[in-house]
Amino acid sequence: MSSELAVEPTVEPGRPVLLVLADSLSYFGPKGGLPADHPRIWPNIVAAELGWDVELVARIGWTSRDAYWALIQDPRVWATVPRAGAVVFAVGGMDSLPSPLPTALREQIRYVRPPALRRVVRSAYGWLQPRLSPLGWPVALPPKLSVEYLESARNALEYMRPELPVIGTLPSVHDCEAYGKVHSGRPGAVRALEQWGADKNVPMVDLAEAVRENVFSEHGNPDGIHWGWEGHERVAAAMLSAIRAAVPGREPLEGIR
Repeated sequence: MSSELAVEPTVEPGRPVLLVLADSLSYFGPKGGLPADHPRIWPNIVAAELGWDVELVARIGWTSRDAYWALIQDPRVWATVPRAGAVVFAVGGMDSLPSPLPTALREQIRYVRPPALRRVVRSAYGWLQPRLSPLGWPVALPPKLSVEYLESARNALEYMRPELPVIGTLPSVHDCEAYGKVHSGRPGAVRALEQWGADKNVPMVDLAEAVRENVFSEHGNPDGIHWGWEGHERVAAAMLSAIRAAVPGREPLEGIR
C-alpha cells in the first residue's frame, strides 16, 4: 500500500483524539495491510479502551523524518492537534534497519519510467537489498537524526499544546529475509531514543518487548517484520499503560490492562 491510511474519523464532540504518527507496523496484520479503522490494529484497540477517537497517519516505510514531515505538512494532523488527548510517535523501527542502498533510491523507484524499466530497477533493488544487508550499515536513518526529527516534532507540539502528552516507541524486532535478518542498528537506536525520552520526559514503549515472541513465532506476518494479532494486542496493552500514566484521570477500564 503506497497511500496514507488515515480515513475520516468518526467525530464525537468532546471526545479526545489519539493522534498516531506511524509506519506500517501500526496497520499491517498477519496477512497484510489493513484499513485504518480495522478494530484489531493496536491504535484502534487503544482508542476503544480509552473511549477516544483515533487519527492514524501512517505509511509503509516511514521513518522519524517522515513523521515530522507529516506533522508539519498534513492538514489532517493540524486539525487533530487541538483535540488530541495524546500523540504517539510510533516510528523508528525503519530508521534502524540496514539500508546499504540509499533510502532516496528506494523512494525514487516509483517515479522511474517507462514501467518496464521501473520493474527492472525494482527487481534489482529487491535482489541486492538482502544480499548487502549483512553489512549492517548504513541504517535508513542514523540515531542522531532520528532523535533530531522526533525532537523537532515534539517541540512543535509543545509550542502549540504545552500540556499535550507525547509517547515515543523503541524499535521493534524482525526476522525478515528482505533485510537479511540483520538488525545491528537497533542497539544504537535504542540508546539514543532512551536518552531522548529521559531528557525530554517522553515515555517510551518498547515495541520489541511486546512483540518479540509473536514475530519469531508462526503467528506473525510471514514477511518476518509485521505482527500478528497477539502482537497488536500486546502493543496496545503497553501503550495503554503509558498513556494512562501520562494523562491525568485515565483510570483503567474493563478489558486490556
